[in-house]
Amino acid sequence: MNAGQRGYPPAAVAWSVWGLGALLYLVGFYQRVAPAVMTDQLMIDFSIGATELGNLSAFYFYSYVAMQIPTGILADRWGPRRLLSAGACVAAVGSALFACAPDLWWANGGRLLIGASVAVAFVSMLKLASHWFAAQQFALASGLALVFGVVGGVIAGVPLRMLIEAWGWRSVMGVSAALTALLAIAIWLRVRDDPTDWAYESHAQAAHGSGQHGSILRGMAEVLSYRNTWILLVTPIGIAGSVLTFAGLWGVPFLRQVHGLDTRTAAAITSLLLIAWAVGGPLLGTLSQRMGRRRPLYVWTTAAALAGWLVVIYAPLPMWLLIVTLLFTGLVSGNLIIGFAFAKESVPARLTGTASGICNMGPLLGGMLLQPAVGWLLDDNWLGATAGGARIYDATAYQTGFSLMAGCLVVSLCLIPFAKETYARQTP
Repeated sequence: MNAGQRGYPPAAVAWSVWGLGALLYLVGFYQRVAPAVMTDQLMIDFSIGATELGNLSAFYFYSYVAMQIPTGILADRWGPRRLLSAGACVAAVGSALFACAPDLWWANGGRLLIGASVAVAFVSMLKLASHWFAAQQFALASGLALVFGVVGGVIAGVPLRMLIEAWGWRSVMGVSAALTALLAIAIWLRVRDDPTDWAYESHAQAAHGSGQHGSILRGMAEVLSYRNTWILLVTPIGIAGSVLTFAGLWGVPFLRQVHGLDTRTAAAITSLLLIAWAVGGPLLGTLSQRMGRRRPLYVWTTAAALAGWLVVIYAPLPMWLLIVTLLFTGLVSGNLIIGFAFAKESVPARLTGTASGICNMGPLLGGMLLQPAVGWLLDDNWLGATAGGARIYDATAYQTGFSLMAGCLVVSLCLIPFAKETYARQTP
């Protein structure tokens, strides 16, 4: 320990620093799935069908995915504090723009800004975790990050629907913008990149080494030279993309139009799916850490997720069994946390930010590709029914659209066995 340092930071200090970054991730997840409970209002206000609605929701993912590689690089070179503060500021502006949008063009712009800004949250959280927590706590912190995100998703379920019914979606989004601006101030005042900024000892082995950085392109090329990077980038497209497509946009109208539920009940069920997803993250991440292996558990839980979605899509289930199946599917889909730890361990410690940024593109690519693609298939199979100006789709249309989710999961399942096992140890 260096003179003047006080040992490793107390848990309360470490978790408070990490927690503010987690709150921005919560905001990002809230904004990610919020359109699911306002599909009818958005269709009516902007006079759009499923294809346009899928694209409106996916504009968030377009910019989010595009920001992942630069975010990882900036997290390595500039630090999480500035990224998180700036991200929260821009997210507030994007939320305000979406709330005030006079037409679809401006609404798309607002969603684009939101996605680009909150994209810094997850990678910055992983970077903070590698500095403020011991190595054996990384999988737990990654799993708890998903918990924070899912809390945001749950808030964007029944509570958001109730607020929208009382005040309208534009007013609620305006308040969301104001709260996000307050979060930006809190992050700037409290978050620090490394414990040494407060005279604690850092958990990052190379947090303050020579200070020399290779070129950005060389770092990216080095990360992409690892086979695991490619596999762990593509695999979550099916796993997380299915959850984000169902819970984030099309699950609520599916449960309303095919199973006859009201919007609040449908939103509650998709929230339960997200909660199960949140529980599965730290559970499976910790289990793989204790096993000392990543690949076997990743394979078996992906196979279970595929089976669950096939049952949801094609089997004529009673409602209680449908809910149970969704809970099971969400739980095993939390295995993407295994993938994040897997990706971190697959490259040298100095490249973890870049690797995390690249591999974090996978889940968002799933939402970006599947949400509008499912919407396009819904419109392609639409029989012309409407209710209050919003389109109504039958069971066959949803089965056709959701079959894309199952297809992506098959690809994921075929790829994982080719990943090189890390045995839960960092690559030197």
